[in-house]
Amino acid sequence: MSTPLAPARPSRLSPAVRDSNTMLRRNLLHARRYPSMTLNLLLTPVMLLLLFVYIFGDVMSAGIGGGGADRSEYIAYLVPGLLLMTIGSTTIGTAVSVSMDMTEGIIARFRTMAIHRGSVLIGHVIGSVVQSVMSVVLVGAVGVAIGFRSTDATALEWVAAFGLLVLFTLALTWIAVGMGLISPNAEAASNNALPLIFLPLISSAFVPVDAMPGWFQPIAEYQPFTPAIETLRGLLLGTEIGHNGWLAVAWCLGLAVLGYFWSKAVFDRDPK
Repeated sequence: MSTPLAPARPSRLSPAVRDSNTMLRRNLLHARRYPSMTLNLLLTPVMLLLLFVYIFGDVMSAGIGGGGADRSEYIAYLVPGLLLMTIGSTTIGTAVSVSMDMTEGIIARFRTMAIHRGSVLIGHVIGSVVQSVMSVVLVGAVGVAIGFRSTDATALEWVAAFGLLVLFTLALTWIAVGMGLISPNAEAASNNALPLIFLPLISSAFVPVDAMPGWFQPIAEYQPFTPAIETLRGLLLGTEIGHNGWLAVAWCLGLAVLGYFWSKAVFDRDPK
């Protein structure tokens, strides 16, 4: 006689995946119904790109060897920094969205439902990564339209550049989630997340670190954005990456781990 098969044990992963997918769809639908915040955050890097190219482009290109009248070298220099700044801008919307969920009572309702506890945060994170990648593609398209070219990058370098952008997005998103969880309201969440826009302004996004005052150069050089920007430039434009590659990856992994455990600790805390 054949031995009857034991009933299959239910997978522990299935509820987590199912509930996270539901929360992802919820957040994407919410973003589609209320696009004003995403558009406002997206317009900031686009306007800065156009401002620095068409208003300051001639002066800036002269400073980096563009010959004064030729903006092409400064466009090539500027676009990678603006792509990283786009990620910082978009993740502010994540902090605001998480804070709204926490303060408007929906999270309290989710806690009473039979859903995977971490799916709420995972839905926010994946949704933010998707939106950030779409924003980066749009800003990159604007850059190409005004003259950005990456003719020397190989297919492998393009893949590495895309991977760096996604990894950087994931890291900043987890930090933004933590900021949203500790904020008492949406306005405070927006203010708490302002460093994600401020840090690119004091990085190598707009001018080389060597052109900054000597006392300020270490601050600009070793913050999270500058290594990622220089690595992205190296991959797309063939400039020297040096130590920036491993430094960018270290920043991304460190911020992602910090943001994850910080967000998890705050979210798992019993509500008062």
